[in-house]
Amino acid sequence: MGPAALITGASSGIGWELSKLFAEDRHDLVLVARNQKKLEELGRDLTAAFGVSVRVLARDLTDPKAPAQIFEERAAVGVWVETLVNNAGFGVYGPFARTDGTKELQMIQVNVAAVTHLTKLFLPPMLERRGGRILNVASTAAFQPGPLMAVYYATKAFVLSFSEAIANELSGSGITVTALCPGPTETQFQKDAGLEQTRLFTGPLVTDARSVARAAYDGLKRGKRIVIPGLGNKLLVQAVRIMPRRAVTAVTRRVQEKRAGGGK
Repeated sequence: MGPAALITGASSGIGWELSKLFAEDRHDLVLVARNQKKLEELGRDLTAAFGVSVRVLARDLTDPKAPAQIFEERAAVGVWVETLVNNAGFGVYGPFARTDGTKELQMIQVNVAAVTHLTKLFLPPMLERRGGRILNVASTAAFQPGPLMAVYYATKAFVLSFSEAIANELSGSGITVTALCPGPTETQFQKDAGLEQTRLFTGPLVTDARSVARAAYDGLKRGKRIVIPGLGNKLLVQAVRIMPRRAVTAVTRRVQEKRAGGGK
């Protein structure tokens, strides 16, 4: 197995589409997600279509021990991870006072702690080889507070800030760090978080996972620090930067609310 891309959350959505794009370019893969069966199916399909080597690791990143296990298992078989894609993540919807605190702590573990831990583990070998790429999946949610998804938005703000900071630290090292900041995207994410009937996911900015993955992949190859897929999302981010903070938060609350008849 040659230099590989390790992709978390690879069994669906953006992670699934990124896996295909890496395979099309003949990158060997290490795919990580909770669903062993789906990972194995994807691995077989990619190997048959593109002749790449694919290893699958069924790991639940809500477990704080999972990042170290992933790193150790990869080392045990001698896989060199040239590209790390921290894609796994999930959201919790609702007023903070009434949401499930256990799920929110698990979300922080996946969206923040696992991203930090995996990067901490895989970065030193990249530095030794003076080459590598890191793609961290943030969100346009990273640019403003998010009422009704307060903790999720905060986790994505962390991912963006963390990515930009270490990208600066690694200037000239041969390693690039890219933060992907997609807007609302058609994946399992909105179903799991209960967002399908919100104005955000029934509005004009919703895009498909394949387009987001393509923008991410192209930006990663060019070494871009931030990738925001779609003109509408780029304009939205610029508007957020100049609007009063309280107004931004109020608008975000509005788009996060469910349309009339959209359920609880």
